[in-house]
Amino acid sequence: MALLTYTPELQEARANGQPIVALESTIITHGMPWPQNKEMAQQVEGDIRAAGAIPATIAVIDGEILIGLSEAQLDRLAQTQDALKLSRADLAVALATGRTGATTVAATMICARLAGVEVFATGGIGGVHRGAELSFDVSADLQELAQTRVTVVAAGAKAILDLPKTLEVLETLGVPVIAYGQDALPAFWSRDSGMTSPLRMDSAAQIAASHNMRAQLGLPGGQLVANPIPVADELPSAMLAPLIDTALREAQAQGISAKDVTPFLLRRIFELTDGASLAANISLVRNNARLAAEIARALA
Repeated sequence: MALLTYTPELQEARANGQPIVALESTIITHGMPWPQNKEMAQQVEGDIRAAGAIPATIAVIDGEILIGLSEAQLDRLAQTQDALKLSRADLAVALATGRTGATTVAATMICARLAGVEVFATGGIGGVHRGAELSFDVSADLQELAQTRVTVVAAGAKAILDLPKTLEVLETLGVPVIAYGQDALPAFWSRDSGMTSPLRMDSAAQIAASHNMRAQLGLPGGQLVANPIPVADELPSAMLAPLIDTALREAQAQGISAKDVTPFLLRRIFELTDGASLAANISLVRNNARLAAEIARALA
């Protein structure tokens, strides 16, 4: 049995050497409610096509890694209530047991690498959770960035995380963290985390050249491109900080841990912002998809 299953569109794109952008599926199953999740996924795919590349939404359905989803498959996934949240640790088990699951940043990077896709657009990466010095809750996304050669375009790490510790771990792991078009490191819903990015680049061509240079040097791992949310859609850090603190206290009081933390916090921030965080989330994902398409075109 083939490990990867491609849509006809992606089979043709691979054969013709067209630029391809990978997309994760956890944002569909765990990041947004129905039907906004399906609408968002279709918008993001449309943005990538409009920018001259081919989208490849990645998911596992009935034990198969799908590189690209048909409309029926996307519809099914967007309404699946019990989809697994797949990372490096459980991807193989899901395949071996015929399960259905959505790919996190780490699992999407693994599948994209297998499919020969070098650029991946997402919303925000996982990282070091607040209180990790006690819980040891650190996302596998960080290790994946250190070992899997895929350039990841995100709006930084999710703002619910401990951003200084996340940046420190990425530095320790040797992952290039590149702010796009500004010196400040963005923080998901906000353009400025209050920290300066270690690196800055101002064009997709520069990012693509760096990706290729890392390959020539034989360096493992990818690059994290931190692309700030559009000005019109950002939620300022000062407004979000007390809401995030409230959501974190609620999660702790309810004993929520491990993979359940991020979906809970995102849902509570959505409620506490009266839906503004969802609109910002959609905006930043689409913005990242457009930049990723530019980078894929430069690589192609």
